[in-house]
Amino acid sequence: QLLEAKASLSLAQAQHALQLQQAKAQINNMVPKKQFEQLQNTLREEQCKTQKLQESFQLQAEQACRQLIRTQEEHEQLLQAAVEQAEGLEQSLRNTEAVLAERAAQLRDAQAQLSRNKLLIEELCGENRRFAMALQAAELKQKSMEEKNQLLEEQASALKQLIGKITPASLS
Repeated sequence: QLLEAKASLSLAQAQHALQLQQAKAQINNMVPKKQFEQLQNTLREEQCKTQKLQESFQLQAEQACRQLIRTQEEHEQLLQAAVEQAEGLEQSLRNTEAVLAERAAQLRDAQAQLSRNKLLIEELCGENRRFAMALQAAELKQKSMEEKNQLLEEQASALKQLIGKITPASLS
């Protein structure tokens, strides 16, 4: 039993030495306390900076989102205004087309009236020529009648003179 206890003790000592050696190796690999505290402080500072950056990014994201919503609303208003303007222009175009169609109909009517007037004028010109020819013929006839009348008046005057000469002679 003593031998066993010695062996057990030796084994426990060897294990303890091994554990001690491992613990020393771990301690050698470990960072000193002061450096550890510095690292912890740096870590906290970096965490604070990260937190602030996250908050700043969150704020910027919210502002960008609000700006995007405002821009989208403005675009929708502009689009609505453009649609209303287009509808107004379309209505104006339809009105203008209706007016132009009415004016075109009026022009066609006026052109037809002008054609009728032209034919009427041509007929009147033809009639005017006939009247002018008839007038000319009447003037020639009147001139001829005036010449005949003058001739008759001259003959009547000559007859009166002749009768005036004959009548006193026959009375005596």
